[in-house]
Amino acid sequence: MKIMVAGANGLIGTQLAADLRRSGHDVTAASLSLGVDTVTGKGLEAAMTGAEVVVDVTNAASFGDNSALDFFKASTKNLLAAAAEARVRHYLALSIVGTPRLVESDYFRAKAVQENLIRASARPYTILRSTQFYEFINGVIDIGAEGNVVRLPPASARPVAAHEVAAFLAELATGDPLGNIIEIGGPEQFGIDDIARIYLAANEDQRQVITDPSTSYFGVELTGDVLLPHVGARVATQKLSDWLYRSMAA
Repeated sequence: MKIMVAGANGLIGTQLAADLRRSGHDVTAASLSLGVDTVTGKGLEAAMTGAEVVVDVTNAASFGDNSALDFFKASTKNLLAAAAEARVRHYLALSIVGTPRLVESDYFRAKAVQENLIRASARPYTILRSTQFYEFINGVIDIGAEGNVVRLPPASARPVAAHEVAAFLAELATGDPLGNIIEIGGPEQFGIDDIARIYLAANEDQRQVITDPSTSYFGVELTGDVLLPHVGARVATQKLSDWLYRSMAA
């Protein structure tokens, strides 16, 4: 099967393309560094030629102001138009758990627009929402970092290993479009503040984590279980402690 991966040089895209190739699929890797610009449309037609499936794992360079919205609107519209022209049978995209409940954030509002464009198109689609990756915990810590202190909210999350998200995307890419949104999350539930404490301790980082419900998460104050996947979500298997052990060993 010929599959085009848009955003193929990112964390998920790199692993996804490798997983698909190992399974014997013909993968076209598309990214800005490979001459494909989803925002302008440059190189899209050639990259899409002959593809049966498109997997959109693109991401905005910035999470603030209107730049993320501008990116996802232009990129998604161009990808969908090229997919229609190529008569792609399945448009698969990666999104984030909690997106509809976090639209006060510029970034999550941009992701909601991306989802809505895909759902409103004539393309058979699947959208996979994932919880936060273990690999991005350090970025979450940076949100609340103030010198030797890190302020983070206690909102619950189920972080997940990126390689398990990539593997699930590969599985979905080779199946029929679901015409729906599905989710994946990790096997354990922690408060964001506790995730930071575990991560910092494992890395022998002496910064103190202070629980502060008012600390914003990508521009929005968290309440309730907005970061948790719904009942029926795919549950990944790698625990945070195992991921930390393997990442430090690597």
